[in-house]
Amino acid sequence: MRNIILGNGSYLSPSYTPDWLSRLFPTPVFHFREIGVVVRAGKQAKMGKYGYQEWAQSSDDVVTALESVGVKLNIVGLDRVAAVEGPCVVAANHMSALETFVIPSLLLPAKKHTFVIKESLLNYPIFKYVMRSRDPIAVSRKNPREDFKTVMEEGKKRLEQGISIVIFPQTTRAAVFNPEHFNSMGVKLARHAGVPVIPLALKTDAWGNGPGFLKDFGRIRPQRRVFLEFGDPLKITGNGQKENDAVIGFIQDKLTEWEKAESR
Repeated sequence: MRNIILGNGSYLSPSYTPDWLSRLFPTPVFHFREIGVVVRAGKQAKMGKYGYQEWAQSSDDVVTALESVGVKLNIVGLDRVAAVEGPCVVAANHMSALETFVIPSLLLPAKKHTFVIKESLLNYPIFKYVMRSRDPIAVSRKNPREDFKTVMEEGKKRLEQGISIVIFPQTTRAAVFNPEHFNSMGVKLARHAGVPVIPLALKTDAWGNGPGFLKDFGRIRPQRRVFLEFGDPLKITGNGQKENDAVIGFIQDKLTEWEKAESR
């Protein structure tokens, strides 16, 4: 998949008819395959043998698992990311677990990167080894002031090392985008480090959010197409309010466009 993306900056899942088991039971079939990917990755990471190449392969394997149960992906704008010299901040809305698993496959050909994540992910069984190996920026979500300080300090360090940062400025995953819950932390980090911010709009509700501690194992809905689009890079000027409004506007416009396309 990554080779196809590098050709023109976009990717569209090929036509594929899932086997009968995947058609009848897409949710358990996908999660069985996804767990297999995580277990293999966790073993590699625990042994200290999980680098960027392995991370990209795991991400590709999750994409393959999604497509194997009938989920189709439509991805646009990787050429905009590749055109940026040096690291950047990618600021995206957050809808499901899908984007965390899929984004590495998209970005790694162009940018080494890591994520801003909630601290609890570093303690998940098996998955913790994968996350720790990626040197993420972990925030508690209990003290906003401390979280902001952590993102500014640790984010700048990563960016100075040439590592881009993916951040979801919403407080939590949400199927419906609310601009009031989208803070300006991504733009502020880009301004602080002197790098551009790239907006990322995504619609990933094909992978639903489950209840409680099963949040990452939600229902898979193959009838819902997955959309991701990277916008043009924005250079931060002034206090960054204009750029943050532009990121929010880009996400809102794309979500509206995709919702209309799916309703036809």
